[in-house]
Amino acid sequence: MAKPIGEDAISESVASRSSSCSQWSQWQLLDSILPTGGFAHSFGLEAAVQTRLVSSPTDLEIHIIHVLDNTASLLLPFVYSSLKSPDIETWQRLDLLLDATLTNQVSSKASISQGSALFRIAASVFTETPSLKMIRDASLGSSKELRFHHAPIFGLVCGLLGMDPETSQRAYLFVTLRDVVSAATRLNLVGPMGASVMQHRIALVAETVLEKWKDREASEACQTSPLLDVVQGCHGYLFSRLFCS
Repeated sequence: MAKPIGEDAISESVASRSSSCSQWSQWQLLDSILPTGGFAHSFGLEAAVQTRLVSSPTDLEIHIIHVLDNTASLLLPFVYSSLKSPDIETWQRLDLLLDATLTNQVSSKASISQGSALFRIAASVFTETPSLKMIRDASLGSSKELRFHHAPIFGLVCGLLGMDPETSQRAYLFVTLRDVVSAATRLNLVGPMGASVMQHRIALVAETVLEKWKDREASEACQTSPLLDVVQGCHGYLFSRLFCS
C-alpha cells in the first residue's frame, strides 16, 4: 500500500515547480523572439560605420566593448535601482530621472521605444505577475510625463519576476551584446559564424565590465564613452539607414 504524501512533501513540490516556472519566465525575457524591438536598433553602430569609426573587425570588437562599458556605467544603475525596489513610485522616479539624463534624442527615442514595447509585452505575457499590468495601467493614466525608458522597466520586470540583482544586470548586458552583434551581422560587418565567435569572446570582457559597474545606485550613473553618444546622435542625419538608432 502506497504511503500517503505528507503536506511537507507537497509544499516542497509546489515550491520547486513554482521556482522552475519562474525560470522559464526569466529565460523568455531574454529570448530574441520576445517582440520588444531591440533588433531595430544598432546602438549607434550604423552611424559609427558611416562615419568611419568602425571599418574593420578589430574596430567592431573595440566598439562593442565600449558600448557595453558605456551601457553598464550609464544604464545598469537604473536597472539595479529599479529591481531593488520594484514598485510604481520607484520606477516612475527613475524613469523621469533617466529621461533627464540621456543627452541625445536618438538614444532617448530608442530607449522609450524598447521600454514601451517591453512593458506592454511583459504585462501581456507574464500574467502570473499581475502587478506588471497594474503598474502599467496606472502609469498610462498618470498625470506625470512618463517616458517608459527601457532600463528602469527592465529592472522592474526582473524584480517582479524574482530575478536576483546580479543575474538581472548580467542579463541586461547580455541583451545589449546580443543586439549589437546582431546589428553587425545585418550590416555585413561580420558573418553569422564570426558573430557567434565574437560574442562568445566578448562575453569574457562583459563579465569584467559587470563586476566593475554592478550594484550602483542611479545617482552614480555616468558615461564612459561620450564619443559614442555624439556619434549615435548623428544617426538621424544619415542619408540612408537600416536601423532606427
